[in-house]
Amino acid sequence: MIRPLRLAATGTAAASLALTLTACGQTAAPQTPAADGGSEGIGLLLPESASSTRYDAFDKPLITQTVTGLCVKCTISYANAGGDATAQKKQFDDMVAKGVKVILLDPVDAKLTAPWVDAANAKGVKVVAYDRLAQGKVAAYVSFDNQQTGRLQGQSLLDALGPKASSANVVMINGAESDPNAAQFQAGAHQALDGKVKKIAYEQSGEWKPDVATAKMNEAIQSLGKDGIQAVYAANDGMAAAVIDALKAAGIKNVPVGGQDASIEAIRRVLTGEQAYTIYKPYKPETDAAGSIAVQLAEGLDISATATSVTDSGGLHIPSLLLTPIVVTKPKVEATVVGGGLYKASDICTQQYAQACADAGVK
Repeated sequence: MIRPLRLAATGTAAASLALTLTACGQTAAPQTPAADGGSEGIGLLLPESASSTRYDAFDKPLITQTVTGLCVKCTISYANAGGDATAQKKQFDDMVAKGVKVILLDPVDAKLTAPWVDAANAKGVKVVAYDRLAQGKVAAYVSFDNQQTGRLQGQSLLDALGPKASSANVVMINGAESDPNAAQFQAGAHQALDGKVKKIAYEQSGEWKPDVATAKMNEAIQSLGKDGIQAVYAANDGMAAAVIDALKAAGIKNVPVGGQDASIEAIRRVLTGEQAYTIYKPYKPETDAAGSIAVQLAEGLDISATATSVTDSGGLHIPSLLLTPIVVTKPKVEATVVGGGLYKASDICTQQYAQACADAGVK
């Protein structure tokens, strides 16, 4: 059961709460100062870079900025697993051996992490589950409301279909089964779509890999025929791009496809009409909260009294901060990803997309 604290997706709100986690009547635990000339080591482990560009482009620099801005004696050790759970286990062990005090972990495969987390706890290393809820006794969890993300994806697909929804066959290309977030996105999407469309005619995991999504989409086309697909749910933008290319190659037109992550390529596809929507999960509120919690844990502060509880399959109550995602459609590009500071209009509106930007009022 999840009892989430839902925050508005604004940097100010999230940062303000994250920076004042010891307020609200809480008595802070004593800080543990670093030894003279020492530092508070914080590890950051991110899962991959092939399917989503967000981790190296946004999460890493923003978390680093938050941590170093709050703690002059804090150092960041960083590694990206490249989608390899075995590699991430070694990276995790290396950071524990290095003597970090806190590890921010976005797991490749959350089902594998309980022994890692528990072993780290035994050595006094706190683990914060970042973006995906890792298994084990993590000290905190920072993410977005994933079922709400899925509901927004499903509802946006219904909106794109309009009156055709009730007679629509929908294809679903979900995220990796090893990712607990993917299951929550899927569940939320079903909550929105089930009973509102004719049927979910084909549903498979794309494993967060564009090449797998291409193969699954081609399989769906072969199974259902060119006239048997009216919309496609793709769990993220990397897979949405692959789906769109597969539909084009098969000569299938006017099929709305949605994604998630608000990659700049997806924003451009939304502007040109190739992609119906994406989901914007503002990185800075999430990275601000994660960096702030990591610093407070490194300094020995107790954060649990100011966060709601998440009960995982092991019955553990994890202090959590869950943020609210935002739908981006063509009319909303200016107010969301540009107004929110994710991209400058000049970044999006290269010569190729100048007219699409003008038509959508992106400037």
